[in-house]
Amino acid sequence: MPELPEVETVRRDLNRLTLDQEIQGGDVLLTRTIAHPVFIGEFLAGLQGKAIVQWHRRGKYLLAELRAGQQAGGWLGVHLRMTGQLLWCAPDTPLQKHTRVRLFFASPLLANVESADHSSQRELRFVDQRTFGQLWWVPPDRTLETIITGLQNLGPEPFSTDFSDDYLAYKVQHRRRPIKSALLDQALVAGVGNIYADEALFLSQIHPQTLCADLTRLQIERLRSALLQVLESSIAVGGTTFSTFLSVRGINGNYGGVAQVYNRKGEPCRVCGTLLQRLKLAGRSAHFCPQCQVFPVASDLS
Repeated sequence: MPELPEVETVRRDLNRLTLDQEIQGGDVLLTRTIAHPVFIGEFLAGLQGKAIVQWHRRGKYLLAELRAGQQAGGWLGVHLRMTGQLLWCAPDTPLQKHTRVRLFFASPLLANVESADHSSQRELRFVDQRTFGQLWWVPPDRTLETIITGLQNLGPEPFSTDFSDDYLAYKVQHRRRPIKSALLDQALVAGVGNIYADEALFLSQIHPQTLCADLTRLQIERLRSALLQVLESSIAVGGTTFSTFLSVRGINGNYGGVAQVYNRKGEPCRVCGTLLQRLKLAGRSAHFCPQCQVFPVASDLS
């Protein structure tokens, strides 16, 4: 599933490519991809004639602010889920096998809009092999959270001032659950998933099964710092591609080639040479180094 760095990569590309271009229409090829409105005609009518002012990201959600002339035009919301992709294409590009939604844009009008051919039209395609992704149109008289209800339960953004050492310490101090599971809880911190939780735990030398309540203050501070470090590093190289993730321009993310532990079971640790291991926690995989991330025993916690 695309995580914060992948979604942020898509957001930045969309802001370079799609702003101030009018949506002329669209085609929905799989109706259940549209989460709101219920009627596909209403969804397409809500977008038609609107231009994108700016793409925002909240956790793993992409949120396009829309404008109709000088009036607010509501929002287009997108969640990629497991295998969703947004691809910016020429209309005559052969249709990808799992295309679910197409949005047709007018010709770019601004000189700073990146396009191989400024005279040609473009379209934004939502491609989704597993079909769990969703799109929403939120009318201008409704708030985002009332329509895209998943936004209501998100914790702070990792790079925000709200995600502080004190916040993290307060949230985990009494929780008797493994820290790896806690990091995947979007109510604790928004946008983090399997890849970057594993990487941050390795960098901070914390075993994924360590209970939240057993973490020391120093470990918590190291963990928060490591999480920001791995997210920044991944954003810088366009995220991670292990299976289906592509940027808006169809480019693979490059972080996977430098991952310390994720998806490297049985390979040597880049620090100590010990073979990396994988375990299951609440149905999710956790990759770690048994030498660099030693599980604490009772004497370590006293």
